[in-house]
Amino acid sequence: MSDKKGTIKVQTGDILPIIKKWLYSEHDIFIRELVANSTDAITKRGTLARTKNQEIPTGKIQINVNKENNYITIQDNGLGMTEQEVEKYIAQLAFSGAQEFVQKLEENGDTKDDIIGKFGLGFYSVFMVSDNVVVESLSMEEGSKAVKWTCEGDSEYTFSESDLKEVGTKITLHINKDGEEFLSQWKLKTTLKKHCDFMPYEISVFDENEKPETKKDDDGKEVIEQPKAEVINETNPLWKKDPKEITEDQYKEFYRKLYPMDGDPLFWIHLKIDHPFTLDGILYFPKINPNKNFNESHIKLYSKQVFVSDNVKNIIPDFLSLLKGTIDSTDIPLNVSRSSLQGDPNIRKISNYIVKKVADALKVLFTKDRPKMESIWEDIGLFVKYGVISDPKFDDLMIDKVIFKNSEKKYITLPEYTDSIPETYKE
Repeated sequence: MSDKKGTIKVQTGDILPIIKKWLYSEHDIFIRELVANSTDAITKRGTLARTKNQEIPTGKIQINVNKENNYITIQDNGLGMTEQEVEKYIAQLAFSGAQEFVQKLEENGDTKDDIIGKFGLGFYSVFMVSDNVVVESLSMEEGSKAVKWTCEGDSEYTFSESDLKEVGTKITLHINKDGEEFLSQWKLKTTLKKHCDFMPYEISVFDENEKPETKKDDDGKEVIEQPKAEVINETNPLWKKDPKEITEDQYKEFYRKLYPMDGDPLFWIHLKIDHPFTLDGILYFPKINPNKNFNESHIKLYSKQVFVSDNVKNIIPDFLSLLKGTIDSTDIPLNVSRSSLQGDPNIRKISNYIVKKVADALKVLFTKDRPKMESIWEDIGLFVKYGVISDPKFDDLMIDKVIFKNSEKKYITLPEYTDSIPETYKE
């Protein structure tokens, strides 16, 4: 293959500076975008392989960091791309009137991240932290040749031959001064755990500068132990599993993983629905800490196991703000803006579903284990009462299950109190 040059096809000449400086508020977002792209590529390869009755290797994502030589590589064994596909999906970025559109988004109150989801610009977040980016890819299509695409963050790029041998894509980021912190293995792992802790395919991190260690075996002989890649994610999180197969200890263990500074939760609700929207999750009622802000969000929002946000105010009503846990839905966009959530009909359905599930769980607890409900009422009662007066749907479901202490310091419901009044007083 002869060397070939081209120009990224954009209507606005300074689109890349806009992407680098305006669209992304946090530099670490490039990790999420690249790993999410790799995940999609692996999933697509599996889907295509099944239609062709082909066997493929187990999906995996390998991330190498080399501080001495100033680069990070992200490599997957997904379906890969041909030269034409690289040009189509990466180089030909059709984005006319970018500056005008950015201004329009600002006027409408949209967040910076909203534009990414609308135009699939996630890949270009790499130029926040890179002076030079190399994409090497080998398509799963029979007879394909590996291709290399190189760009220095402006509108010019170069195609050349690659010696990549395995089907998939390898992206090499030559890190700039703004991204030097990610050359730290600790920072890289911390960022991956934040955004990719529950991705569906194994993610390994390897420090190319780590030296072999000399250790002694059981017989006292010296052995050289070579550095190994470390798997940083859990590919099958608890919320994706069948609730019938999960033990109480597993629920508590998962809670401690998410909130290591907390004690055990009071109780929990496992969410799982496929229609009319998809939703998996586990919501925990924690023991109240009076020193913490009740309005602080503690629920982590995921889309296809990719961390999106911990701001779920439009999904969880205020009266359930004490809940902790995870929500994962393919109907929630990867890049969430406040305005898009407010107008999304699926979000309203999801919110109503969660309110109903919480009420149903409390009703079951009231009916089957009232002593337990009474024992935790001091922690949850304020929010249940707030829900009854602020949410008509929750009120309809819970009004007869709200408990109060009577003059004898015993918990009773309003209907129970009414029934206990002598008939003569009722008249």
